[in-house]
Amino acid sequence: MFENLNVWEVGALLLLALLIFGDRLPAVISDGLRMVRNLRNMARNATTDLSKELGTDIQLEDLHPKAFIRKHLLSEEDEQAIRKPLQGMYDNLRADVAGVQDDLKEVATAADPRTPGSSRAGDTSAPAPTPRSANFDEVT
Repeated sequence: MFENLNVWEVGALLLLALLIFGDRLPAVISDGLRMVRNLRNMARNATTDLSKELGTDIQLEDLHPKAFIRKHLLSEEDEQAIRKPLQGMYDNLRADVAGVQDDLKEVATAADPRTPGSSRAGDTSAPAPTPRSANFDEVT
């Protein structure tokens, strides 16, 4: 929250708070901390009540609609049925990206004048080196 403030700005804010609140500053700070604790307790109670009503264990992260549906409404078979068509498309895309990467490496090695096998004007006797096949995880 205060990442963009330097030491002088934080000191100026503290001095301003001291001037505004004076002797009441410790009471204001304790009231603010008490309010934060109450908000945390209310959120904890709300998630406890919701998990009791639904009959499952719910965390705050589970309240996101996608995570809630994935965790509580879909079974593993349903999730696999949804993923199956997309997995084929992902595999095809992965193979295409690997092919494009191999082609780009071939062009880069052929165009690099520092490599001994690169083709120069009129010199086509040396074959281009075969590129190492990289998997998708190395690329990303």
